Amino acid sequence: MDEIKRAAVIGAGVMGAAIAAHLANAGIPVVLMDVVPQGTTGAGGNQNRNAIAEGAMQRILKSEPAPFMSKKAASLVEIANVEDHLDRAGSADWIIEAVVEDVETKRALYRRLEQVRKDGSIVSSNTSTIPLATLLQGLPERLCRDFLIAHFFNPPRYMRLLELVVGPRTRSEVLAAIEELTDRRLGKVAIHCHDRPGFVANRIGAFWLQCALGAAADLGLTVEEADAVTRRSLGVPGTGIFGLLDLVGLDLMLKIDSSLTRSLDPGDAYRRIRRDLPLIARMVSEGRTGRKGTGGFYRLRDEGKDRVREAMDLATGQYRPVTRPLLESLVLEQKAGLRGMVEHPDKGGRFAWSVLSETLTYAASLVPEATDDIHAIDLAMQLGYQWQLGPFELMDRLGPAYLAKRLQEQGQAPPALLQKAAATGAFYRVEGGRRQFLDLDGSYGNLPARKGICLLSDLKLAGNPLARNSSASLWDVGDGVVCLEVHSKMNTVDLDVFAMIRNAIDTVAGGYKALVLYNEGEHFSAGVNLGLALFAANVAAWPLLEDLVRQGQEIYKALKYAPFPVVGAPSGLAIGGGCEMLLHCDAVQAHTESYIGLVETGVGVVPAWGGCKEMLARLGKSRHLPAGPVPAVARVFETIGFAKVARSAFEAKELGFLRARDGITFNRDRLLADAKARALELTAGYRPPEPPTFILPGPSGRAALALVVETLRSSGQITAYDAVVATALAGVLCGGETADPTVSMSEDEVLVLERAAFMLLIKNEATLARIEHTLETGKPLRN
Repeated sequence: MDEIKRAAVIGAGVMGAAIAAHLANAGIPVVLMDVVPQGTTGAGGNQNRNAIAEGAMQRILKSEPAPFMSKKAASLVEIANVEDHLDRAGSADWIIEAVVEDVETKRALYRRLEQVRKDGSIVSSNTSTIPLATLLQGLPERLCRDFLIAHFFNPPRYMRLLELVVGPRTRSEVLAAIEELTDRRLGKVAIHCHDRPGFVANRIGAFWLQCALGAAADLGLTVEEADAVTRRSLGVPGTGIFGLLDLVGLDLMLKIDSSLTRSLDPGDAYRRIRRDLPLIARMVSEGRTGRKGTGGFYRLRDEGKDRVREAMDLATGQYRPVTRPLLESLVLEQKAGLRGMVEHPDKGGRFAWSVLSETLTYAASLVPEATDDIHAIDLAMQLGYQWQLGPFELMDRLGPAYLAKRLQEQGQAPPALLQKAAATGAFYRVEGGRRQFLDLDGSYGNLPARKGICLLSDLKLAGNPLARNSSASLWDVGDGVVCLEVHSKMNTVDLDVFAMIRNAIDTVAGGYKALVLYNEGEHFSAGVNLGLALFAANVAAWPLLEDLVRQGQEIYKALKYAPFPVVGAPSGLAIGGGCEMLLHCDAVQAHTESYIGLVETGVGVVPAWGGCKEMLARLGKSRHLPAGPVPAVARVFETIGFAKVARSAFEAKELGFLRARDGITFNRDRLLADAKARALELTAGYRPPEPPTFILPGPSGRAALALVVETLRSSGQITAYDAVVATALAGVLCGGETADPTVSMSEDEVLVLERAAFMLLIKNEATLARIEHTLETGKPLRN
């Protein structure tokens, strides 16, 4: 089979439905089917024999975070049932089994599929616990050749890890087809696992969770204390240990534990450290399965108009208000690092050492049993469990020799691989500009290069930037392309970023071909540095603020009209000034998980670095809007006024933040290479764009928008100050008081209006209150 063009997912549970949605995100038509509900008879009448799959589709359309990148993708999912429509799997190139984790149920389904599937179609299981050899026992050779395990992690749209397990008879073409599709079109990083229970991520993850639950109970930590220590020691973002259990579901934890306990060898360390979990079992029986249930170790309780976050007391099982952890070991970690934390004698330090030493030792013992190299394990835990560092990277941070010595001091023999690292110094090293990892024989080998992947993190090992300041750097990424990397906090835009953009324009014009705006942080840019703006406003440095706005307008225009192509390559947040930066690029190559929007009204101002005029220019040319100036102005007013943020790159196209011709990359690791290729495409015969002109409705349009604003305010949909900000925005978009719909305006004239509206609003105490609240809480203030 040359290409996977159609798919079928059998099993419309949480994972099956979400996998089907993600295939649809990639543009692949998919049939989602499940069993016929019990008690349903016959194929006719009013009975809905597809009710289970239909119900699953209805749930995921309402789910948060959203499994679909765009509601348009839902049209690619066909609903069916296995009793009446199993033959529809016959046209699928890839059939994904995601039914209950029961061997006989799966085998019975495979036998039925063998009667309908076409030659060469691929069959995979999404099992997380059952070995491939067990699944295929007694099944036909034809199936064995086309079968593999492709284990997605929940939620499939967002979790990048895919564990692949092949059997001795699996055709190489099957593995190649799945790797190609999941890499380029589903955005996954495939880890090759051996056919062992739990594979890699869940085996280590379940061990880690068991260690943490036991140690927290033994040492008397609160839920909040255990989560805070876990976040510090492992860099698990946001959730910590108990928050993660709530996220993935406590019922899943019990299922994984049960499977591993049954299938692992009696001498496996997991069998030694695990313990029964009566508290979790009771919580699951009561429906307290975590976020998908009525709560878990944390819950939100309504108290009047407010929602109070509560945490469970592990001793009593009762809920109480969340408290802030106060442990000396947490404070010490900030000063002395990870080793300082695990050496601290308080319960936080002892908890960190207990969990880390056990988990890291276990991870080191799984090479080569679970997979062939340490880097695969590190990637699995980073991508599957959101660890900031993998187990072997954590061991390097602690020091392999230090870890081995402490294990020996407590009477525990270090694993052979840890002893080798203790002797050589580290699991990873950099040699000749390449990152290398420790192999089983004690030698080092280069991390394998992946075709089509270009990462700044790799380039940084081999050389120095062309230029650098505290907020941004310039990198030569080859073939005449320069990359501008912003690396301030949250990649916000400040004066140093402006300086580096100027440097970038001069540098590229002096001998390079194109510029790419890209970084490998969590976010492309969270916009302007609000702290700088608030400081200037609090000391009434109005000329400084106005100059900051003017500089932004001038610099973004300079990007737009540079004598070479400029391509933006966002991932994560690209809001406010970060969005405006993209709006001035010749093209954008966006990662699917790009959340783009102009959010300035949320902090009480209007976009003033060209965001208003660029959105007017784009939507003014839209073929999807009626002719005349008012429809485009109304659409931009709605988008900016409600601070809409696209929840994917596809939604960004629908909102106008991206153009139809802008590219979308599914695999985050391919983003820079794709953006660079796009920039090079644009170099042939490149000419800067022609400056736009605007036909705006003037006072009549502003009056019409004022009626909309008043209706929203009087109905309580917006606040009184929302109305003030919206009125100022309407003035900009309608062209000011002197605009005439028979006379065109230049972009510089619109920029003057943006700047004036911004300065008017920034001097208002209500705007300053919004900015201060956002800085303190990360949330908008509705005043």
